[in-house]
Amino acid sequence: MGINLNPFTWWNGATIGTWFGLRGKARVGEDALGNVYYQGGSDTAGNPRRWVIYNGANDASRVAPEWFSWLHHQVDDLPDRSLPAPRIWEKPAEPNLTGTMLAYRPAGALEKGGKRAAATGDYEAWTPEA
Repeated sequence: MGINLNPFTWWNGATIGTWFGLRGKARVGEDALGNVYYQGGSDTAGNPRRWVIYNGANDASRVAPEWFSWLHHQVDDLPDRSLPAPRIWEKPAEPNLTGTMLAYRPAGALEKGGKRAAATGDYEAWTPEA
């Protein structure tokens, strides 16, 4: 038996208060990860207010770079219309993998056996007797 805490906990997604706050706001797009973007109203400086509703965990690193630009008013129009097409050599954006099994771990990390390459002789460790 599980309780659906999503409407009440911000770390599981948008709370019920966020959904009520988005009433009357325009849905302007969705990115490849399924995050949905909204715009409506204006802030105290007169700029349009913009939101992202994450598809899954609330992690800002999961916002695509082009949508990040739109959210932070670096581009005025939607990314599809205002930015050039991605280049052939560009890789797709990845979320922050820290804390997951896919995180980078160097050769001496405990998760990779804890063995590191021997020093090459250009390093002399400090000892208190010296």
